[in-house]
Amino acid sequence: MMNLVKHLLLALVALLALAVHAQDRDAVVLIGHPSVPRIDATTAQRLYTGRAVEIGSLAIVVVNAAPGSRARERFMAGVMQMEDDRYVAYWTVRKHVGKGTPPRELKTAAEVIEFVQATPGGVGYVLASELKPGLNVVLRP
Repeated sequence: MMNLVKHLLLALVALLALAVHAQDRDAVVLIGHPSVPRIDATTAQRLYTGRAVEIGSLAIVVVNAAPGSRARERFMAGVMQMEDDRYVAYWTVRKHVGKGTPPRELKTAAEVIEFVQATPGGVGYVLASELKPGLNVVLRP
């Protein structure tokens, strides 16, 4: 009986470890061109709402993941702290009154990575599981 309880506890611990590992891989991280310094969540929010367009004297160009993607859901919930519908509505109004245009939306993590690496001041986000060696992680919420 004691062995059964011990094995069940070990199995439970293993399942919890797998769940934590899966959750870490599903976390969103912001990546930037090598010229982009580390930022905090408030700065990310300001950049993605158009309230800031540079860090220091470096012009920043942000891109979004595709609507409905897991990365975008995680980014909106974890960094922007708003529903995607509210974010889209925010940019619809802002564009209508002449206060800017929403960030470009890219379809895949590979496109986000390519854009960020090729664009001075480029910032985007991907899931942690999509990170490649050598990427400049500017925010890990």
